Amino acid sequence: MLPLLLTACGTLSEMQVKESPQAVKQLACTKNLDGLVDGIVQHYMKKEKASGLAIGIIRNNGEARTWGYGYTNAVNGYKIDGETLFALGSVSKGVTGEVVAGLVDKGQLSWDDKLSDLLPKNILLSPDARNITLLQLATHTSGLPRQNMNKDMLQSFLKYLYTGDNFYNELDSDAVVNDLSSFKKPQKREPQYSNLGYALLGYILKVKTGEDIQQLAYDFIFNSLKMSNTSFHGPTLKDYPYRAIGHAGDQPKFIRRGKVVPDWYFTNNMVAAANLYSNADDLLKYLRAHIENSRTGDLNAAIQVTEKVYFEREIEAANIAWVTDYKDNQIITYQVGYIGGYSSYIGFDKKHQNAVVVLQNSFNWSNYIGHDLLLKMAMADDYRETCQ
Repeated sequence: MLPLLLTACGTLSEMQVKESPQAVKQLACTKNLDGLVDGIVQHYMKKEKASGLAIGIIRNNGEARTWGYGYTNAVNGYKIDGETLFALGSVSKGVTGEVVAGLVDKGQLSWDDKLSDLLPKNILLSPDARNITLLQLATHTSGLPRQNMNKDMLQSFLKYLYTGDNFYNELDSDAVVNDLSSFKKPQKREPQYSNLGYALLGYILKVKTGEDIQQLAYDFIFNSLKMSNTSFHGPTLKDYPYRAIGHAGDQPKFIRRGKVVPDWYFTNNMVAAANLYSNADDLLKYLRAHIENSRTGDLNAAIQVTEKVYFEREIEAANIAWVTDYKDNQIITYQVGYIGGYSSYIGFDKKHQNAVVVLQNSFNWSNYIGHDLLLKMAMADDYRETCQ
């Protein structure tokens, strides 16, 4: 039961997207993106009792547009818009994956590097742990579990259900390596989402570069894309005092939906896995770099590596941090994140050069809005029937 319950700080969400030929036809014929967004979001907010959302869209590599719904906090809050900061949770992993890809491109790391080479020699590793590669960590195919399964984790999680407090402190500490001495790989090698694996990446980056993920990401991504409102250290951002405040939703189970819950904040290895803050405006700059085909340089090379599918399957094919779904003859690549009282989604459709950001200040598993918008836009782009 515990593995099913330990579901914060990143998992793939419930993409309950329903086909709607009429909505696709209407978008194709009227180009009314406002109507599509408003209809989907209003229905979602009523159904899920969501506190607030920020939506960002790029259509056919055109202008970036944003929509805001609700407030940063129900009491004395600010209206949400494209500049509102949100905690992104595991969307952090995508940035970390691209930083790692850049270091591989420069020859500082290799995708074939094993934990026996990457970690200090005094760390005890089982034979299976020794052979875990950098690529397996980045693609969630190492076989490592979501997090360490022990008494302390269970106690922390049970407390979280009533308080909303962070229960990933062990992964944030250097105790993250403690269970590697007894690790046994699963019989079948397939993607298995692992916060533990990305906490290890955070550990490895510090050991191998001597720098923290914020500086590495600033140098390689944030500065070149002019993402001035994005940071792994949220309180350093000027708009942090006006950020969206997290609220209970589907989790924590024993806190009333809509009640403010504590922020989660990491200081060590989990920073690279889950500590990123950003807004819809900046994330659209990040996504545009993924849908444009004309970009060149080291960052573009890293982006192409992270977008490659390393484990093929129809739903949730494994990229580096990203996953890819093949649905309704469309290809959607995306990430989701959950942390504290937040849910986030970023995704793109490279064929049609569409991109979507959905940020919520509520913890809701049914994080399907971004998928729904990307699929409907793609199908509208392919619409070949009459508009009569």
